Amino acid sequence: MIQLYNTLSFKKEEFVPLEPGHVKMYACGPTVYNFFHVGNARCFTVFDMLRRYLEYRGYEVTFVQNFTDIDDKVIRRAGEEGVAYSEIAARYIKEYFTDAEGLGIRPATIHPLATDNMDMIQEIVSTLVEKGYAYQSGNDVYFRTRKFKSYGKLSGIAVEDLESGARIDVSDQKEDPLDFALWKGAKPGEPSWSSPWGDGRPGWHIECSAMVKRYLGETIDIHCGGQDLIFPHHENEIAQSECCTGKSFARFWMHNGYINVDNQKMSKSLSNFFTVREIAEKYGYMPIRHFLLSSHYRSPINFSKDIIEQSAAALERIFNCADALAFYLAHTTVESKEDDAALIAEFEACRTAMIEAMDDDLNTGNGIACIYDLIRKLNQAMNGTEKASATAMRRGQEIFDDMTGLFGFVREKNEDDALVKEIEEAIAKRAEAKKAKNYAEADKIRADLAARGIILEDTPQGTKYKITEQK
Repeated sequence: MIQLYNTLSFKKEEFVPLEPGHVKMYACGPTVYNFFHVGNARCFTVFDMLRRYLEYRGYEVTFVQNFTDIDDKVIRRAGEEGVAYSEIAARYIKEYFTDAEGLGIRPATIHPLATDNMDMIQEIVSTLVEKGYAYQSGNDVYFRTRKFKSYGKLSGIAVEDLESGARIDVSDQKEDPLDFALWKGAKPGEPSWSSPWGDGRPGWHIECSAMVKRYLGETIDIHCGGQDLIFPHHENEIAQSECCTGKSFARFWMHNGYINVDNQKMSKSLSNFFTVREIAEKYGYMPIRHFLLSSHYRSPINFSKDIIEQSAAALERIFNCADALAFYLAHTTVESKEDDAALIAEFEACRTAMIEAMDDDLNTGNGIACIYDLIRKLNQAMNGTEKASATAMRRGQEIFDDMTGLFGFVREKNEDDALVKEIEEAIAKRAEAKKAKNYAEADKIRADLAARGIILEDTPQGTKYKITEQK
């Protein structure tokens, strides 16, 4: 039984989708005017993990993640560079996929653009105007916030608190300071679209409501995003969507916590703002993924150089275990033993514990701990006095691959791959030389590798190597 914390109810609830076996899920994607930062990456990675786990548990998932390709920031960046807004958006959508692929984030089922959905946006705005939930003022259209009596149910912010001035955009054109824009009249030099209310462009909040409705329907199972989106973005999405359709918008709302940098909240003003691209260039992408999933998604986490290096070291344990398993199975001569069933049961218990952790509100931190528990058991089985059989270790390898595959932990391809192939070929030639009793050639191969910082170790199972320094 999967339980998820629902921001809407402020508690964990059993997750059962509306349609048996099928989950409709929407996540707020990036505004594409720059490379995305590590705070954005947490949202994208966490909800990639949620989608993976739901599929792992047998659900079909239709996952929609949008691109906000028209926005003040996109327009501003285009103006600074003297290019069309669409050029900026296309550039950073491409860069998004580069970083997302590096992080092991799978493409969504659908990645819609806000600008491809102007018809649906205008349809919803028109419906809200017709129902009296919205009004035109000049060339703008605003939503009547007070008319939606449940406003504030997601954030827990009462209208009375908003009246005292919390995050209110005051405008002479509004009937009420609490009202928010659904459609913005065109400004000189800005891109615009024709509409019943004059040329203009959509407000930010209406874009997501339109894309949810078009690609997933009027009521979805899960809507997710960063904690910073709860208010006003998600609160406004609920208001405009439910007033439009008269139906519940999303049954579960999930939000990930903030990232601090060196124990301070990440912000541009503190100059502690890091893009994923910057971090990956130094440490690779997989340590970032490991770091982002090592804590519970709702908890705040701290980013630092030391922590990312710890994640890199932790990943080495995973990859070293994978190598050790492959090596062991290539050289072991014992096919089966009496204790196979008991040992396999120990391996299976690690996966069972991982599933229990993930069923409890996607506890990835505890889930990853189960991987390291399995690694410990596998290493004991391979290195103990009584070596494990091939039958037991093949099953252990299957479970290991299953668990690490779920989390998306894969070895990154790099220039070292060619070196590994070269070393393996040299080891094979050395083995042939020894078999032919050409010990001088075997010693020369070993010495040549050692001169490059590659140390060979002959073991009963075969020859292993360790790279100490590449020269």
